[in-house]
Amino acid sequence: MTEQAMSNSGSLESDVQSVLKRLGTRAMGLTGADVERIVREARQVARRQKRPIQYKDLDDGIRMNRPELPHDLRWRFAVHEAGHAVVHHVLKLGPIQGITIDMPDGGYSLLAFQRSGSDTLSYREDLLAMLLAGRAAEQIVFCSVSVGSAGAEDSDLARATRLALALERSLGFGAVQPLLYRDDKHPTPVLDAHPDLAARVHARLDKALVKAIDVLNGNRETLDRLTAVLFEQQVLDGEAVSELLNKG
Repeated sequence: MTEQAMSNSGSLESDVQSVLKRLGTRAMGLTGADVERIVREARQVARRQKRPIQYKDLDDGIRMNRPELPHDLRWRFAVHEAGHAVVHHVLKLGPIQGITIDMPDGGYSLLAFQRSGSDTLSYREDLLAMLLAGRAAEQIVFCSVSVGSAGAEDSDLARATRLALALERSLGFGAVQPLLYRDDKHPTPVLDAHPDLAARVHARLDKALVKAIDVLNGNRETLDRLTAVLFEQQVLDGEAVSELLNKG
């Protein structure tokens, strides 16, 4: 193989990897079944048009013909997800593998978490701050919050509440009888039946929200920079996020 051919081959491989990386980032949050369906339907489109499958076929399938978000909603999604990313980064919880605001139900961040120190109270409190950072970012930028952090079992508030309750009841960090282990599979009836416990759990959440607000106020330039780029591009891979977070 000539030097020119080797160069062309290397360039082609790099292009393919770049395309696959973009598609992988676009597909964040989708299940394996979703991806299989998208590839199958993209092949059918290409076959009907008697041509090779193209990037646009897969990209359209991933977006599922979703209409463009209204400007204000897209901006709020960007602020919310940027808030999570900045706090996750500043508190050194682990690498960020990508962010998207182009999902049917809003934004999504693909976050990884380091194992070192993860069994300590301080780490879990940092994790609480990260979970509430989207809400904190909205509060800072808009002076109001949306339902984007709540309303579902997998929402930010639901996950944060379960963690704060576990700190009080099953992880050994409770303010009352910390040596007792209670496995609360259904937090709502437990919290409704025990107002004092609910107050302690809420105090942990309030403390975490204040911490998230402090971190974001101290890194406002980074928050604004990441928000602007995410709003414009809608999807960022881990490398792009890291560059924006570390800039300056």
